Amino acid sequence: MILSKDNLKHIKTDKPAVPEERLFDLPEKVLQFGTGVLLRGLPDYFIDQANRKGLFNGRIVVVKSTGTTGNTDFEKQDNLYTLCIRGIQKEKAVEENIIVSAISRVIPAEKDWNAVLDFARQPALKLILSNTTELGISLLKESIYQQPPASFPAKLLAVLYQRYQAFEGSSTAGLVVIATELIPDNGQKLQEIVTELARFNVLEARFIQWMQTHVEFCNSLVDRIVPGKPDQQTQAELEKQFGYHDELVCIAEPYRLWAIQGSAKVSSLLDFAKADQGMIVTGDIEQFKELKVRLLNGTHTLSCGIAVLAGIDTVKNGMKLPVIDQYISRLMKEEIAMAVPYPLSEKIALEFADIVLDRFANPYIEHLWINITSQYTMKMKIRVLPVLLNYYRQYNKIPRYITFGFAAFLHFMKSEKRGESYFGNFNGLEYDINDEYAAYFYQKFQPLSSQKNINPSADQHLSEKIYIQQVLNDIEFWTTDLNVLPGFTAAVYTDYENIKRTGITAALANLEKQPAQGK
Repeated sequence: MILSKDNLKHIKTDKPAVPEERLFDLPEKVLQFGTGVLLRGLPDYFIDQANRKGLFNGRIVVVKSTGTTGNTDFEKQDNLYTLCIRGIQKEKAVEENIIVSAISRVIPAEKDWNAVLDFARQPALKLILSNTTELGISLLKESIYQQPPASFPAKLLAVLYQRYQAFEGSSTAGLVVIATELIPDNGQKLQEIVTELARFNVLEARFIQWMQTHVEFCNSLVDRIVPGKPDQQTQAELEKQFGYHDELVCIAEPYRLWAIQGSAKVSSLLDFAKADQGMIVTGDIEQFKELKVRLLNGTHTLSCGIAVLAGIDTVKNGMKLPVIDQYISRLMKEEIAMAVPYPLSEKIALEFADIVLDRFANPYIEHLWINITSQYTMKMKIRVLPVLLNYYRQYNKIPRYITFGFAAFLHFMKSEKRGESYFGNFNGLEYDINDEYAAYFYQKFQPLSSQKNINPSADQHLSEKIYIQQVLNDIEFWTTDLNVLPGFTAAVYTDYENIKRTGITAALANLEKQPAQGK
């Protein structure tokens, strides 16, 4: 049996939560660009939850922008799909299954662009959502009269202009546009590109004025791990449990956050935010960005090198090792949470740290440490450096866990070159280095290690000490001289040597036994 509207009556409601019949008659209020699992696992989930509670009461028309074939899976299943929520929340296992009915139809842009433009003219349309990957919000100077335009901003502009014309510039035809692409100020950047495209297409000034006045582009932050379609074994287990086949089933973690930067008008329109505490509409989302970037992403960054050097494959397996689990917990709670470069209460920071620990330990999510090391250096600069500097400003002492993370980073970035690729090798463990700065670190260390006057046994320590000093005092590279931080360089070198001498896990275990440097 395949999941479909007609087959819902055959599904036992104690398995997945089955939608009520009335939900299929709700009006279409949302135009969504993208069919991906993040949209289906977060915004579409929120709208579905609100509809079930009698809030918002609207369904989603989805634009499929990739490929020219139809939407076979969506069509076969009447646009239904099962969202399986799996993970840990407050140290307790969570398992929830929901058949989501928020999507009313999926329109292939290449095949039926006119249907999208027809929906743009419908009075009930209130909201436009997008997740077109980070590359989707980029400027391509093109005509909006193509069938369809190539880029997402041009498609969006065509929809807005169609609506403006249909309602003759009425204020009642205004919309809210929410970008969920993972770039800073996503809504603002989308608005700037759409406005520039309007001028490129020589659209009238009155339209641009209407768009600036009555279309609200909102920045937003989305945070939920939605890996997507499960593997074959998990798929088979779910089908046995549910009693039906679902080609669109996806897994999501319990944690969910959709923070939208918007006015009171936006908050009023998005009344489906009342359905779930994970959705927030506020005038400033900076706090949520800082919590995610520093405590979640920053902790990932400082820990990934440690985990790879320890031979650990996934984040969840790292959390099973007490020495890694303890490092991550103390790093977050004792250092990062105390030095987030944004005014936060300690209570909020520590509560978020506990949430992150649950997410890291989720047994259903396969998050590879080696993937987190991609663009390691850039992540250290953006996510970690501001916390390190702020920690020194506030406490004027060495953050021993951040310092250890830096030492592991410098070990990880020591490389060998083969052709145009760079590889690391730690105690016989080889790994790829996918980092735009790999050549920089290779060049910093290589000239020292290849000098004839350096004795491999006696002078290697000097060579590596010079390597560390040269990297840390490169003001142009870091935009600051890390050597001026009291005791920092010496502490990094000590940790670096301990890692080299005893191995990464033993060095971590010994970290608690050693007095903190510079205290």
